[in-house]
Amino acid sequence: MKRLLFIALVIAIANIAKAQNIQLHYDLGEDRKMFTTTVEMFKPDKMGSTFFFIDLDYGTDKRGVDNGVSLAYMEIARSFKWSETQKLEPRVEFNSGTSTLFQIENAYLLGAQYTFNNANFSKILTLQANYKYIQDKENASFQLTAVWAIHMMEGKFSFTGFADFWKEEMYFGTDYRFLTEPQLWYNASDKFSFGTEIEMSQNFVSDKFTINPTLAAKWTF
Repeated sequence: MKRLLFIALVIAIANIAKAQNIQLHYDLGEDRKMFTTTVEMFKPDKMGSTFFFIDLDYGTDKRGVDNGVSLAYMEIARSFKWSETQKLEPRVEFNSGTSTLFQIENAYLLGAQYTFNNANFSKILTLQANYKYIQDKENASFQLTAVWAIHMMEGKFSFTGFADFWKEEMYFGTDYRFLTEPQLWYNASDKFSFGTEIEMSQNFVSDKFTINPTLAAKWTF
């Protein structure tokens, strides 16, 4: 029931927010071989910006899940500003999810972000520093994040992604985790793009460095 309620919640959020893009990924990683859909929105306004994404993994993979959604995960964040020239913005974030394979705890983040960009916003880099509370697990953790977007060759190619480094105790004995997911897109039109995402992580789901590439398509609304 908890899983069904969570999925209903993320669908409701997506409908209300009118997501900017939806992505379909086929994961080529070892023992993964599954599809993932990502619904993503970024919306700036005079008082800051709102960002969220929702990932749904489908269970036709090699991990013992026959069909259906094997994982649902979401992050939603809000930054705040008081002037158009303000670069340092306070921010709040909430992460949650559910999985048939492992537990995903609720996480609450509070911090600040600083954004660098060129004049036409074809190159953007945002750096974040956050206090992180992981419910029933970590009372005083942290997370450092970098988010980037580079649009090249008159917008035909886009290089986007993020990198996270945070503290979280894991069953395999390490406290520090790293995850980055760079994406490279060829923008065939204003609406349709195709490309790849390469998930690289250390101590994320195991105590080793892993690389999991995908083939992907994206529709921008």
